[in-house]
Amino acid sequence: MKFTFCTRCPLGQSPLPVALAQALSVLGISAELAEVDCMSGCARSSAVSVRQEGKTAYLFGDLSQDDLADLVTFAQLYAQSTDGTFADA
Repeated sequence: MKFTFCTRCPLGQSPLPVALAQALSVLGISAELAEVDCMSGCARSSAVSVRQEGKTAYLFGDLSQDDLADLVTFAQLYAQSTDGTFADA
């Protein structure tokens, strides 16, 4: 799976991407982290997208450092799903 962070948003400039990568690595979840200059999500800044070939893509906004645990939980559910969809956690 690939997490893409907007580097113009506060979240993309924070330690969260590195903390997320470390947490996923500990859990054995393979994830690529990428950055883009702008995701045009300024109305709900601190955006991150999650994609994987053959799976539903997601775009989240209004995130903060406090959302690390939720992103890890999402990644676990997403990794286990065959098509990227799952019951609301």
